[in-house]
Amino acid sequence: MYSKLPNLVLGFHGCDEAVAEKVFQKGVPLKASANSYDWLGHGIYFWEQNYERALDWARRSQKIKKPAVVGAVIDLGYCLNLTDSSSENVLKIGYDILKQKCEMTGEPLPTNKKSSFTTDILLRDLDCAVIQQIHDYNNETNQQTFDSVRGIFIEGDPPYPGSEFRVKTHVQLCIVNPTCIKGYFRPLTQDKKYDLP
Repeated sequence: MYSKLPNLVLGFHGCDEAVAEKVFQKGVPLKASANSYDWLGHGIYFWEQNYERALDWARRSQKIKKPAVVGAVIDLGYCLNLTDSSSENVLKIGYDILKQKCEMTGEPLPTNKKSSFTTDILLRDLDCAVIQQIHDYNNETNQQTFDSVRGIFIEGDPPYPGSEFRVKTHVQLCIVNPTCIKGYFRPLTQDKKYDLP
């Protein structure tokens, strides 16, 4: 009943400068990601309200020559909001269906794994498969499909000993329905003469 999030949000997408310029100058839309490890499923990924995290990701990526950030105004529409308690049941159903399909086909259930360069679990094959199963189920049964998926990603080291906070924790968005993106923009840098309102 409350899955439609009524507000527009700002999203930031880290990418190569060549990609950003195609978006800004030629109106070329960003492409959806469809990796098996994309933790929120397949779609266009953004950091919610977090320009710095998007830029940091682009700078750390070995595939990006010149780091840049594309800003977007986004209406999340009908959102699978993983910060909402109602998502628990949706995720359990998606997992149960996926597990049953794997048992029937004899294929192994995907797993989430650590990457080679961090202790964070970044390779989220299981989570991606569950989210994709939810989308597939909704399509197959003519249920309303999710326009977006929103989740909190716990990442990084603690900022001080004994802390349960993590320095790279962020809210991430996966836009499944590209019409949720109402416009792209070139992020501005702050004029230091003025305080932020």
